[in-house]
Amino acid sequence: MGNIKKTDVDGELLDAIFALEREWKQIESIVEQSIESPYTGHHLEALAQAKYMFLLREARHRKVSAMQRV
Repeated sequence: MGNIKKTDVDGELLDAIFALEREWKQIESIVEQSIESPYTGHHLEALAQAKYMFLLREARHRKVSAMQRV
């Protein structure tokens, strides 16, 4: 089993945060454009937002910044 480096895990965390942000914004846009906002759409939007916020808190806890990645 290879060594897992903190920088690798931090990079994966940032990738996941950016992907979830795109997913959340995409769902939000679809729900806003819907004539009748279905319950499921709002549920999916809330779930994506919750995942995104959780990962942001994890990044803050790990002291990870997107600026470190540049």
